[in-house]
Amino acid sequence: MAATTGILILNHKQIEQKIRRIAYQIYENNIAEKEIILAGITKSGYKLAKKLNDMLQEISPLQTLLCKVEINKTAPLSDQIKTSLTPTQYQDKSIVIIDDVLNSGATLMYGCKHFLEVPVKKLQTAVLVDRSHKKFPINADFKGISLSTSLNEMVQVNFTDTDSKVLLF
Repeated sequence: MAATTGILILNHKQIEQKIRRIAYQIYENNIAEKEIILAGITKSGYKLAKKLNDMLQEISPLQTLLCKVEINKTAPLSDQIKTSLTPTQYQDKSIVIIDDVLNSGATLMYGCKHFLEVPVKKLQTAVLVDRSHKKFPINADFKGISLSTSLNEMVQVNFTDTDSKVLLF
């Protein structure tokens, strides 16, 4: 599927505005914290986490620590979930699990489960697009846009330095 055949939902500037707003919301909800963990689910979720990290450093004194979370999105129980941080690095910390699109909620649910294997202070979720096709009882605490789609449609997020976009196919 070529990226040019999709319907443009968000352009680069709109994505940057959404990221700024989400960063402010994360800051407001974690203002009392000294450090928070931004756990981005590979690949686009981690790219979004890096962008949120950059924005948080620009707008707040919050110390952030980036964490890459590797989950097999098609079969999350088949492979062990891997993170770039050790459990002692995120124990008793506030964590924001970040993905590009919330569809069924499975990826965020399994990501949350992984982080709950040690005591954490707070666990929140952030997504750029919430499609609301939930099969699991998980909501996005911070979201850029809620998008009503049919189950057979696909949302694609492309992050680049100059031409990020969200497309609907």
